[in-house]
Amino acid sequence: MAITFRVVDMRSDSIDPPETIIVGARSPEDAGRQALGVELVRSGQRKDLIARVYWQTPGQPVNMVRLYRRVAG
Repeated sequence: MAITFRVVDMRSDSIDPPETIIVGARSPEDAGRQALGVELVRSGQRKDLIARVYWQTPGQPVNMVRLYRRVAG
Protein backbone atom coordinates (compact mmCIF):
# COMPACT_ATOMS: atom_id res chain seq x y z
CA MET A 1 0.00 0.00 0.00
CA ALA A 2 1.41 3.38 -1.03
CA ILE A 3 1.78 6.04 1.64
CA THR A 4 -0.13 9.29 1.09
CA PHE A 5 1.73 12.48 1.98
CA ARG A 6 0.01 15.81 2.66
CA VAL A 7 2.35 18.69 1.77
CA VAL A 8 1.49 22.07 3.30
CA ASP A 9 3.18 25.03 1.54
CA MET A 10 4.42 27.34 4.31
CA ARG A 11 5.68 30.06 1.95
CA SER A 12 2.25 31.69 2.02
CA ASP A 13 1.20 34.17 4.72
CA SER A 14 -2.32 32.77 4.51
CA ILE A 15 -4.07 31.50 7.65
CA ASP A 16 -5.05 28.39 5.66
CA PRO A 17 -1.96 27.59 3.53
CA PRO A 18 -2.35 25.53 0.36
CA GLU A 19 -2.01 21.74 0.59
CA THR A 20 -1.09 19.11 -1.99
CA ILE A 21 -1.67 15.37 -1.71
CA ILE A 22 1.11 13.13 -3.05
CA VAL A 23 0.68 9.35 -3.28
CA GLY A 24 3.60 6.95 -3.54
CA ALA A 25 6.55 9.23 -2.82
CA ARG A 26 9.64 7.52 -1.38
CA SER A 27 10.11 10.02 1.47
CA PRO A 28 8.74 13.30 2.83
CA GLU A 29 11.51 15.13 0.97
CA ASP A 30 10.48 13.41 -2.28
CA ALA A 31 6.84 14.36 -1.66
CA GLY A 32 7.86 17.98 -1.05
CA ARG A 33 9.91 18.04 -4.25
CA GLN A 34 7.03 16.59 -6.28
CA ALA A 35 4.50 19.03 -4.80
CA LEU A 36 6.58 22.23 -4.82
CA GLY A 37 9.32 21.63 -7.39
CA VAL A 38 12.26 22.49 -5.09
CA GLU A 39 14.87 20.41 -3.28
CA LEU A 40 14.17 20.34 0.46
CA VAL A 41 16.05 19.17 3.56
CA ARG A 42 14.96 18.34 7.12
CA SER A 43 17.09 20.89 8.93
CA GLY A 44 17.41 24.64 8.55
CA GLN A 45 16.58 28.02 9.94
CA ARG A 46 13.01 29.21 10.50
CA LYS A 47 13.36 31.81 7.71
CA ASP A 48 14.07 28.96 5.25
CA LEU A 49 10.95 26.91 6.16
CA ILE A 50 9.17 25.84 2.98
CA ALA A 51 6.78 23.04 3.89
CA ARG A 52 5.32 20.73 6.50
CA VAL A 53 4.70 17.17 5.34
CA TYR A 54 2.25 14.83 7.09
CA TRP A 55 1.84 11.08 6.58
CA GLN A 56 0.53 8.05 8.41
CA THR A 57 1.40 4.40 8.08
CA PRO A 58 -1.32 1.86 8.96
CA GLY A 59 -1.72 1.38 12.71
CA GLN A 60 0.63 4.27 13.56
CA PRO A 61 0.07 7.90 14.62
CA VAL A 62 0.31 10.77 12.13
CA ASN A 63 3.89 11.89 11.47
CA MET A 64 5.02 15.41 10.52
CA VAL A 65 8.34 16.80 9.38
CA ARG A 66 9.32 20.39 8.56
CA LEU A 67 11.26 20.84 5.35
CA TYR A 68 13.58 23.74 4.59
CA ARG A 69 15.18 25.30 1.53
CA ARG A 70 18.56 23.74 0.76
CA VAL A 71 21.18 26.41 1.46
CA ALA A 72 24.38 26.25 -0.63
CA GLY A 73 27.65 26.33 1.20
